[in-house]
Amino acid sequence: MSARKQKVQIQLGRAGVRIFAANDRMNQDLIEHLDPAAWRAKPPGKARTTAAIFTHVDNVHCKWIRLTAPQLKVPPQLNRAHCTPQQARAGLAGSAARYAEMHAEALGGGGGRVERFRRGGWARPWPVGLETLCYMPSHEAHYRGQVCMLAHQLGYPCARDTVRLVGHSLIARRAGATSQPASRVQNNGKDN
Repeated sequence: MSARKQKVQIQLGRAGVRIFAANDRMNQDLIEHLDPAAWRAKPPGKARTTAAIFTHVDNVHCKWIRLTAPQLKVPPQLNRAHCTPQQARAGLAGSAARYAEMHAEALGGGGGRVERFRRGGWARPWPVGLETLCYMPSHEAHYRGQVCMLAHQLGYPCARDTVRLVGHSLIARRAGATSQPASRVQNNGKDN
């Protein structure tokens, strides 16, 4: 591998750690600010509860780690029937940290132990790279949107500040981002 390519991969690995830290912060903030009554409120039909959505997200982290980087300690999976918001926050923090570690190892010179990203037996493995850095945060953004929509439909709407918070650049800064998004710079530093 050329020195330039290795430098780019190390930068991607560091960016991945910050991306996953910001993504986890959004999950943590949403759970923290969610009306506690919304956690187990049963939606109509066969839709998942908020508890089931967040345990799914954590369990997917664990599956991807187990399949892609079995050398890392896989956190225990959460039980959707009994999971509390506090357990979900702790579980998500642990699995997000392992997930970031997996990407740092894959992209930051981990000795080549992580070469492919495996999502499950149903999908072809991907080479570790930008696709994998984008896939997980977009997967979780989908579920954060579902939680906000579900809470609203069940009569526990998320406060406007909470909805804004889960996509706010402040989270990226708190997670260690070193630069501002281009849209913020273009708006003279004012948040949208």
